[in-house]
Amino acid sequence: MSSQPEETDVMILDGGLATHLEALGCDLRDELWSARLLMENPEAILQAHLDYFAAGADVATTASYQASFPAFVRRGRVEHEAQALMQLSVELAKEARDRSGGGIVAASIGPYGAYLANGAEYTGDYDLDEDGLVDWHRPRWDVLANSGADLLACETIPSYPEARAIARLLERTPHVNAWVSFSCRDGEHLSDGTPLQECAALFAGNPQVVAVGINCTAPSLVKNLIGHIDGSPIVVYPNSGEIWDAENHRWLGLADPVEFGAAAREWRDAGASFIGGCCRTTPEHIRQIRASLEASAPTGTGGVAGDEIVARE
Repeated sequence: MSSQPEETDVMILDGGLATHLEALGCDLRDELWSARLLMENPEAILQAHLDYFAAGADVATTASYQASFPAFVRRGRVEHEAQALMQLSVELAKEARDRSGGGIVAASIGPYGAYLANGAEYTGDYDLDEDGLVDWHRPRWDVLANSGADLLACETIPSYPEARAIARLLERTPHVNAWVSFSCRDGEHLSDGTPLQECAALFAGNPQVVAVGINCTAPSLVKNLIGHIDGSPIVVYPNSGEIWDAENHRWLGLADPVEFGAAAREWRDAGASFIGGCCRTTPEHIRQIRASLEASAPTGTGGVAGDEIVARE
């Protein structure tokens, strides 16, 4: 692995897994998104993880974001086969880590809105209440919490009820660590309008929670959002800044990896300890993040130690 934690003061995450899989020639036009390849082309997922490690990432985030038991069942898989596919997502990331010489495996826990596949992860407009969200998440959560991943990446959470559901699931599984990151609609609020500060407070001081933060949100909002998180280390991995055209299912605009890397310095200086990219970011974005942070690391700082965030036995 090309990462050198003694030369930077943050843990560098990977970038958009689906984005890179598409660059490798994979067709992800499916409700399962990148999780489709767990059935059809797991070698491509392995290659994507390897490419992110080679670019300087310290973390591989698994291809389980859009995986769920109901979605796999609709594709003709029975329960034990769906469970095996979720476990495979972790094994592929672990293999890439081992081949690359080390790193962290984060098992992705996507929001209920990702399963709905209607953009609800960016609105929080759900048909389930908090209890319903706990029940919906629990089967996949239990698999990934016991999968051997180093931690869970609870990501793109758009609503306060879902944040509360995640907190309850963490309480049920005291042996596992996690980060929790939210999708936000502006520089202060989650996608459903709840103040980020209120949601972040649910996890402040929780020894299981290694970081709280923001993902799949415009880079221009990140610095201000960081200021609304207290009492926890901070994780940020915004999207590229491009705009999703939901009607035509395409991305609009461009994003420069060099500018993204430069922005990562601002996020670190504002307090972020974990930095990466989300949708539409690539290995080149991660390479630029590492180069930028290494070039500007404060004298005498060390990296975020991996053994501080791994799952507890």
